[in-house]
Amino acid sequence: MSRWLFDLGNTRLKAAPLGADGRPGAVLAIAHDGVDLAAELDRHLPPSIDAAAVASVAAEPLRVALLQALATRCQRISLASTARQWAGLRIAYADPSRLGVDRFLAMLGARAEGPGAVLVCGVGTALTVDLVDADGLHRGGRIAPSPALMREALHGRASQLPANGGVYRDFADDTDDALASGCEGAAVALVERSLAAAAELLGAPPPRLLLHGGGAAALAARLPAPELRPDLVLEGLARWSAAASPVVAGTDAA
Repeated sequence: MSRWLFDLGNTRLKAAPLGADGRPGAVLAIAHDGVDLAAELDRHLPPSIDAAAVASVAAEPLRVALLQALATRCQRISLASTARQWAGLRIAYADPSRLGVDRFLAMLGARAEGPGAVLVCGVGTALTVDLVDADGLHRGGRIAPSPALMREALHGRASQLPANGGVYRDFADDTDDALASGCEGAAVALVERSLAAAAELLGAPPPRLLLHGGGAAALAARLPAPELRPDLVLEGLARWSAAASPVVAGTDAA
């Protein structure tokens, strides 16, 4: 049985076959800005898929485009959504629908790795931080711009400031490095403060720190004992899909 996982973010689509061990296989990443998504899927996917599980935080037109492209080759499609409780994870939000499904799935993926408290940090378009205690209770989180988005925002308001480039230094002596240092440093400080606050809240040593997303590796060197999990959302989606109810392709999948 051919089963695939799809994580549609604000910048990239990540896709992977679901292996016999219940985990994602080799991951395909497509930057979807200005790309014909259906044509890209035709290039990289098999012509027929038995089942697909989809998680999306992208804009509605892009989500619809993905589902329509999948409906031409897929017999069953499951669209993930945030649940109040799932597989021992309990969400802090009073209205779970307001918690992004990517954050929900990343926490599911983190819980699947074993017991103990964990701080789950996603570094993509946004920087997200979520604390899950040893009992599986989500204690809440934070959302901020990622370093890349900070750079883009500065460039948008002051075009003389480059949108990328530079290297991290504690005290930079040129503008490119100062921008890289300031934006990365702001993200690092938020994560470090979250780790300290988690230790205070739980009355224990700081929790494990899991980093995922396209910008995770750039921050890892400046954080205490991080564990890189670039495909944590797909890991959680694999766990979610094991008990999900499919939508039949060709009906209202879009």
